[in-house]
Amino acid sequence: MELCVHVSDLRKSYGQVRAVDGVSFGVEYGRVFGFLGPNGAGKTTTIKVLTTLVHPSSGTVRIFGKDIVKHQREIKKRIGVVLQEPSFEANLTVERALELYGLMWSVPGEKRRDRARELIEKFDLASFKSMKNDELSIGQRRRVQVAREFMHDSELLFLDEPTMGLDPAARRTLLDYVNKHVQGGLTVFFTTHIMEEAEYLCDEIAIINKGRMIATDTPAGLKQKYGGVKAIEIKLKDSTTQSVMHIIRPIASGSVIETPAEGTIRISSTEAQEMLVKIIVSLSKNSVQIESVSVNPPTLEEVFLSVIGKQA
Repeated sequence: MELCVHVSDLRKSYGQVRAVDGVSFGVEYGRVFGFLGPNGAGKTTTIKVLTTLVHPSSGTVRIFGKDIVKHQREIKKRIGVVLQEPSFEANLTVERALELYGLMWSVPGEKRRDRARELIEKFDLASFKSMKNDELSIGQRRRVQVAREFMHDSELLFLDEPTMGLDPAARRTLLDYVNKHVQGGLTVFFTTHIMEEAEYLCDEIAIINKGRMIATDTPAGLKQKYGGVKAIEIKLKDSTTQSVMHIIRPIASGSVIETPAEGTIRISSTEAQEMLVKIIVSLSKNSVQIESVSVNPPTLEEVFLSVIGKQA
């Protein structure tokens, strides 16, 4: 297995604060690697080390098989980076900023103009392409910042919460555009707080907390390994929700009980299967008819909260 990114025992400290504490992982070529964690977990610091913006305190990082400290300049020529702070040159229009960025990366003139036009259309920038940075909303600046990184053909793209400030339609456009380039061979290192995005885009996910890696697997693998919580959904045939709660509550004591609709009860529990049997038996004894029953697997968000909670 050939790795595009290979991180071994990475540590980064700021004074007495250890932001990254012995992190190790690998990212295969042509894959999307999701890096998840709560605020202050060490995600952005890790990205800044990997993109050569800050030096590691210890450990090794190899990108394209090359040490990032010894081959910093060569590596920077082959990567793209979108950090959390959306910005571009204040005195440039959106269109000019894209073209100038392409020029900085030595993209030929006609190709540069064609690509800028394509990105303006794809990221829905046409209505404000002649506006300058300080005239744009945060979401608009973010779209420009992400589009800018596609002006050149990077081999590895770092996206640190790229959909921050974007509406749902713009988020999906961005994710689909990234996925299209991944199909063409791009490797992506991706952080987000939106679990649906991670599940939609990522081939593999690592969870970091307090500077340490605590879980790594595919989205499906994480659910299987750490998804102890499952959701029971019971739909009643004729009875009202309230009329059966005195039966449900004693059995589901300590679990999360929700009523998303009249006649529907949803219970989240680590003992879903055993609880379901008891509930069905009790409802039957009380002559309560059930229309349907389902046990749903945990969401990635439930897994994330469960894993992070164990580290508290």
